[in-house]
Formats: sequence, structure tokens, C-alpha cells
Amino acid sequence: MHLAINAYFWNHINTGSGQYTRQLVYHLNRLVSDLEITLVVPQLPGKAEPTAGRPTAVPPSVHIHPVPVRPGNVGKVWFEQSQFPKACREVGADLAHVPYWGGPLRSPAPLVVTVHDLTTVMVPEYRRPFSARLYNALVSASARGADHIITDSFASKLDIMDRLRIPEEKTTAIYLAVGPEYTPGEQSLTDMAVRKKYDLPDFYTLYLGGYEIHKNVTTLLLAYTYVAQALGDEYPLLLAGKKPEGATAVYPDYDHYIRQLRLEEYVCWIGFVDEADKPALYRNAETFIFPSRHEGFGLPVLEALACGVPVVTTNASSLPEVVGDAGFAVDPDDDRGMAGAIIATLIQDEMRAELQAKAVQQAAQFSWQKTATETLLVYDQVMQNN
Repeated sequence: MHLAINAYFWNHINTGSGQYTRQLVYHLNRLVSDLEITLVVPQLPGKAEPTAGRPTAVPPSVHIHPVPVRPGNVGKVWFEQSQFPKACREVGADLAHVPYWGGPLRSPAPLVVTVHDLTTVMVPEYRRPFSARLYNALVSASARGADHIITDSFASKLDIMDRLRIPEEKTTAIYLAVGPEYTPGEQSLTDMAVRKKYDLPDFYTLYLGGYEIHKNVTTLLLAYTYVAQALGDEYPLLLAGKKPEGATAVYPDYDHYIRQLRLEEYVCWIGFVDEADKPALYRNAETFIFPSRHEGFGLPVLEALACGVPVVTTNASSLPEVVGDAGFAVDPDDDRGMAGAIIATLIQDEMRAELQAKAVQQAAQFSWQKTATETLLVYDQVMQNN
């Protein structure tokens, strides 16, 4: 079988779609000897092709089909709707897979699309711009026309069935995973270097992720007003990830809100974190908090669990599926409950030890090999039906 994969996010290694694409290709390539894989890679003017290498770059046996594209959103849509299908025809693909919500309306080969989540449809603030509504309509139509939809969780599967009116038999939930670098461990030279690089305090709680409105970081900050009263001097909250440049309908004014809550002494922005530094950042945290309202999966939660860190998250969307009973899952609007859970992980030693053990056990249930194997079953089902 010759599989063509839309590799638009291949070089976006700090995005969930980029990590998913790379891990899926790497493990599919290892699992099946008679599977021929071609990556259809958009190439901006002046940009070089992906270089070969292991494990994060393109495996040597995987073909690369570069396609010149225009920059910007128009170029992205043109690549998705015209150039990717054309490339599938040119390479003679038996099956096409778009590993994010951006499938073509028409495909020369049977089409599988991975819809990670429906956040852009379900959160009102993301639907307001006309361009967003137009793109949502386009990719919704393409998803309905696909031969099969893969999604990251059963919560997302229900959303897809409900919002996109796609039958259950055409939708499969396949969990994501994390790499072997996410592991518990003692203080290492790498960890010490990360501590120095980001000027980390001896003890801290951690949020790492995006800062869009659905990430619900404002509720975390409100919860921290209670934590700060008792433990703020000992356990500051570190906010990791790219800080929004300013307040918009999508990004709250965090600096103003922190000042309003009088949390300036207890909250510290550390900014963008290199992918290679994330495991050490998790490992050295006392607690990881992920207060999101909408997630297709919630990869940071699994990353933290794999590092043996107590997790406080919410009971919204897919997050209970990821955390299981290995952490706290509170109502995303319950700032007091969130604060109580954070405090419990910091002061109750027996509970903390139990959560650390459960975290590693829970994370072990997810693997990229399992993700790839279940994806292959979808491929086989689609090929049998065509």
C-alpha cells in the first residue's frame, strides 16, 4: 500500500499536529515493511527540504514529495485543497491521510482525516472572524466527505458525531502518546542545566501550554489567590509557553489580571520552552496544573504524568480520559476546588506519593506504537471498503 501524508506541520515540532505527524510516520515506517510512505511537504520560497536523520527528521526509507507553496493562510488552503490532492495523484498513492483538520474536498485516493478537536467550532470567540467561519465551513465539509475520521479521544468523537453529523462507524478514537524522554528521574546534569537556563526556583508549580481563552488560565490564576495565601512564598506558579503579546478577544490581558489579583510576587512567566527542555521542567515541578475547558486530548497532561508529576486538571472534554485516577480532575469553573487540589498535592505527602506512582502507571497505558497500530487498522478498513 502506498500512503501519502499531508506533511504541512512536519517542521512545526512545537505543535501537537507536528508531533503527531512525526511520531505516526516514524512508527508506521517501523511497523510495516510493505507500507510505502510519501510525505507531501509544502516548501516555501527559499526554504530547504527536510533533511534526513533519526529519529525526529524524515526516516531514510520515507519518500519526500516537495510542493512549492505561497506563504500565509491562502497558500495553506491552496496546498490543502489543490496541491495535496494533485501530489497524491502524481505519486500514485493508494490512500491519503491528512493528520490534522484540513482535508481536501476532493481526493483522488481514499481519504483519512485526523480531526484532533473541534475547539474552533465550539468556542464562540474563535467563530467571530469571517475568515474563521469560512475555513470552518470548508474543513467541516471536507471531513464529512472523507472516507474515515480519526480523532484523539472518545470525547472528541462524540463532538464530531454531534457537530459534524458524521456517523459513528466512520469515526475512530485513537489516543496519542509521548516519547521515552518523558520519564521520572533524579536530578541529572541536564535537569541542572535546564534549571539554570530558565532560572527556576527550588520549588514551583507549573502550567505549560497555550494562552488562548479556552485554556482557562484565568481560573488557574484565580485559584492561585488561595494557594498564595498559604504557600505562595514556597511554591510560586510558573507560566511556561509563549506569552501573548497583547489582549484580544482570544487572549485575556494576563498581566492586568495578575496585578488585579495581587499575584505579582507569586506568578512568574518563563516564556517559550524548547522541546528538549520540557521533560526536565516537568520533572522538577511539584505539581502540574492544566485548567483547560476544551482539549482533543491534552498532551501536556500525559507528558507530566509520564514524568511522575502530580497533576491537577479539569473534568472537561477529553481530560478525564487522559488523567484517569492518577490526578485531580475538577470543574473548570471551580477555582476553589482547583486551589484545594493544588494545595493537597503540595502538603499531603502520602497522597503525593500515591499520585506519583499512579501517574507513571497511567502514562504507561499510552504508546505511539499502539497509536500507529490502531491507525493501520483504520487504513485497512478504508482500503477494504474502496
